[in-house]
Amino acid sequence: MSSVIISGDTSGSITLASPAVAGSNTVTMPAASGVCMVSGNMPAFSANQTSSQTVSSATNTKIQFQTKVFDTATAFDNTTNYRFTPQVAGYYQINASIGGWATVTYTQLQLYKNGSQYNLLGSQQNANQVNGSCLIYCNGSTDYLEIYIYMTLGQATGGSSTQTYFNGALVRTA
Repeated sequence: MSSVIISGDTSGSITLASPAVAGSNTVTMPAASGVCMVSGNMPAFSANQTSSQTVSSATNTKIQFQTKVFDTATAFDNTTNYRFTPQVAGYYQINASIGGWATVTYTQLQLYKNGSQYNLLGSQQNANQVNGSCLIYCNGSTDYLEIYIYMTLGQATGGSSTQTYFNGALVRTA
């Protein structure tokens, strides 16, 4: 019978090793406290827009992402608020893209946190697509994230899943 081997050293690190089946199955934990994350409890989501949305001229407009591609923690609302509400405190990589309008205009892609602009993800002049990304801390209980767009001329988003999307994943717990 095989068993798990737990060993430590004077640095305070702990190593867990299971019997090798094909290769090495070793995890080393540093001398630090925190939560050990595995793929089963690391939130990630991807949502896209499947129908066009009218965007008013010179107004910040929340983008409606109607379709979930995946949502590992049931944290993205694709029917009412169109927002991501992380359930685990930590640092999240957030990505977004909006495009598909016909008339050339100046656009800004904005990340909102808790109802206020947090980050200008990107801006474009004379282009029909704008995208960006950032790393952001969320507290895991009350924070929520939304995507807004600002355009100097009123337009409609293309409603294409390849052009208009919002996704993110936990990178590290707090």
